[in-house]
Amino acid sequence: MTEKMAAKPAKKARAAKATRHEVLRVRLARSKISTPVDQKATVRALGFRRVGQIVEMEDSPAARGRLRKVRHLVEILEGDRAQAAS
Repeated sequence: MTEKMAAKPAKKARAAKATRHEVLRVRLARSKISTPVDQKATVRALGFRRVGQIVEMEDSPAARGRLRKVRHLVEILEGDRAQAAS
């Protein structure tokens, strides 16, 4: 058994993920009334409670995915990559 373990190459250490400290300011521009239930849940998960509310969130791939799902309801106000999501 030790021979098999010795034959395996050592695993490479994973590189640390780059931490993004960018902040996105997003405004709920349109009502979530008469949208599908999953989109209503996404708007709520983003932290919105009412139309016109501005929420600040960390710029991450997960947040970008949520914003993409409801891009017709929100406006991105700030961020150097703001044009990529809208």
